[in-house]
Amino acid sequence: MDLVNELAALFRRDLTRLLQELEATPAEHLWATLPGTGNSVGNLALHLEGNLREFIGRQLGNVPYHRERPLEFSSRDVPKEELIRRLGEVESLIPGILGQLGVEVWESVYPSIIWGVPLSTQQTVLSLYAHLNYHLGQVDYLRRILTGGKAIEFANLAV
Repeated sequence: MDLVNELAALFRRDLTRLLQELEATPAEHLWATLPGTGNSVGNLALHLEGNLREFIGRQLGNVPYHRERPLEFSSRDVPKEELIRRLGEVESLIPGILGQLGVEVWESVYPSIIWGVPLSTQQTVLSLYAHLNYHLGQVDYLRRILTGGKAIEFANLAV
């Protein structure tokens, strides 16, 4: 399997895991924060949705999207079912876009500067994958602390 297909599979796997985390989070804990943390499970999910819709969906897949980043961190009223539906759309969207990108796109400079310096599309997508996993880990630990729960058994999604 080549890098493009492997990355698409990894995004699918870990977005599925994010959905499993959301499903395991009781609605009453979705927007809760803890001392020393500024984000809730819900806000981290909204942030990941906005990030991936913008930087992969819109910029690489030409899928219309208008990002309102401040709302990703300030919203507290998105119902759990709506959040799961929206992240389910992202889980379906992102791997397909990545799988359709040609080698010339992967090796070219990403369409916008995100981190202050131009990067290739490949470097940018790898960074976006790392970003997804960073916040996925935060979601997992926040859910566990808020609910007194344990790690969940993720679906077996071989890459």
